[in-house]
Amino acid sequence: MTFPTENEMKKALESRQGKEMVRKLSESTVAVCGLGGLGSNIAISLARAGVGRLILIDFDQVDVTNLHRQQYKASQVGMYKTEALSKNLLEIAPYIRLTCYSSRISADNFERFLADADVVCEAFDDPEAKAMLTDGVLEKMPEKYLVAASGMAGLGPANDIQTRQITDHFILCGDGVSEVADGGGLFAPRVMLCAAHQALAVLRILAGMR
Repeated sequence: MTFPTENEMKKALESRQGKEMVRKLSESTVAVCGLGGLGSNIAISLARAGVGRLILIDFDQVDVTNLHRQQYKASQVGMYKTEALSKNLLEIAPYIRLTCYSSRISADNFERFLADADVVCEAFDDPEAKAMLTDGVLEKMPEKYLVAASGMAGLGPANDIQTRQITDHFILCGDGVSEVADGGGLFAPRVMLCAAHQALAVLRILAGMR
């Protein structure tokens, strides 16, 4: 497989985004916690934009039930999500730097996993995991920017997905209401909308536009 050179890809990004923006993004590190429908889409958007390093965290393996909304291929079923997503990202952005943890993030290890991140993306399905990471980062790593999600289930209007500034370092994306438990299900377009809000919020932070 032949790729454009690193310099060719950099010049192409600069022509679209400007040299200073490319520099800022290339020098940044973003942690994506959870690589499902939100996280896999966030990671791909950030890689395409030129973020220099991603920290990918997920203990799970790709399942056939993931394929309708997550950025994996049918041939990757059974692979660890960190491994599968890394392969996909390196086809999109071959010079990105990736650090992967195929482990369950917990109150005992999140500080070690996230130490190098400029921005942390919470992209979990499980409410307890969401609360653990949000509370942990806000309390123990207040200097970090946290971009989290709440509410993207069902087929509600696209414009109900919003980005809200909760505190100076905490941004929340979603409709804040819909839950899978309510029977709404998860559909690729709406999950991707929320992921796009999160990815854009990250880029704005890194660009100094928050």
